[in-house]
Amino acid sequence: MKVEQIYALMNTVTSEVLGESVIVSEDLSNVVDIGTAIFDANAVDNYVRSLVDHIGKVVFVNRPYSGSTPSILMDGWEYGSILEKVRADLPAATENESWQLTDGASYDPNVFYKATVSTKFFNKRVTFEVPMSFTEKQVKESFSNATQLNGFISMLYNEIDKSMTVKIDGLIMRTINNMIGETMYAEYNATSGFSGGSHAKAVNLLYLYNTTFFTSSSDYITAADALTDKAFLRYAAYVMGVYTSRLSKMSTLFNIEGKARFTPADLLHVVLHADFVAAAKSYLYSDTYNEEFTQLPAAETVPYWQGSGTGYAFADTSKILVETAGGQTMTITGVLGIMFDRDALGVTNIDRRITTNYNPKAEFYNQWAKW
Repeated sequence: MKVEQIYALMNTVTSEVLGESVIVSEDLSNVVDIGTAIFDANAVDNYVRSLVDHIGKVVFVNRPYSGSTPSILMDGWEYGSILEKVRADLPAATENESWQLTDGASYDPNVFYKATVSTKFFNKRVTFEVPMSFTEKQVKESFSNATQLNGFISMLYNEIDKSMTVKIDGLIMRTINNMIGETMYAEYNATSGFSGGSHAKAVNLLYLYNTTFFTSSSDYITAADALTDKAFLRYAAYVMGVYTSRLSKMSTLFNIEGKARFTPADLLHVVLHADFVAAAKSYLYSDTYNEEFTQLPAAETVPYWQGSGTGYAFADTSKILVETAGGQTMTITGVLGIMFDRDALGVTNIDRRITTNYNPKAEFYNQWAKW
């Protein structure tokens, strides 16, 4: 083992900690071990200089990952493939003839009133698998006992599980992103450039704020300034609060097909961008009296809709660039949140399993985690 004397550095550290010295540049190259893939022939003792250093402790990085996407996973079924969704329209009212009685008139109770019912059939399945090979005899030489070997195997299983979680999270977000894209196209009949207006199903909070409070476009705030503008955050919370109420009332305005629908509070999903929620807490709630009146609706949060980009810039994390199931290539920026009914979207017919094959010639197991 390489041993370094660092008494000089320790004296400097003591002076800095006690306030006896200004902060100085410290060389930590001899203090912190960043690790190497394989140690070399110099890894010997400091007594006879010929005994090879042994591994004293093995630590497996075995941390479970639960993910953080909205909960739209639904259910599964054993047979069949099609999901059928049946919906009925509101029947119209007719004249109540009880109050229009005429002597000698006939009132026919046998008229047939047909219900208006529509169905949708969903029959698309997506699938993937994560493969991993395991050996037993070939890897025993690297460990001192069965406990270490089991810890190693457990770590590999955990990595498979984390890989599956990351991929399923990504699939869930793509399902949500597709709905955002389809809704934007239905409202704007365009694939990009949505800054010039706002609609019932696709609400442009920045446009509404600027046109509500300013008469001149020279006074408009920009998207870059919106998340730190207390007045905008307060207005955004107001509009979102109004929408949770509007969606609970029967209306044809809030779904693409124009059906009369409503969403009770317990079936409403609200998903907000984490940066937007954090901005509201920091810039709005922190110095607002009676802050409960300006709070955003209870929501699940996501750090990004599609990805973080290379630097977690808001321009990247709030962006959606997808080709929707309807075939439209959408470029959408500045997405702060989405509200949707439980039955509006989901990931369903879930079948997660593991299959195994043993190769007796080479003595290893192959496993495929399938979804």
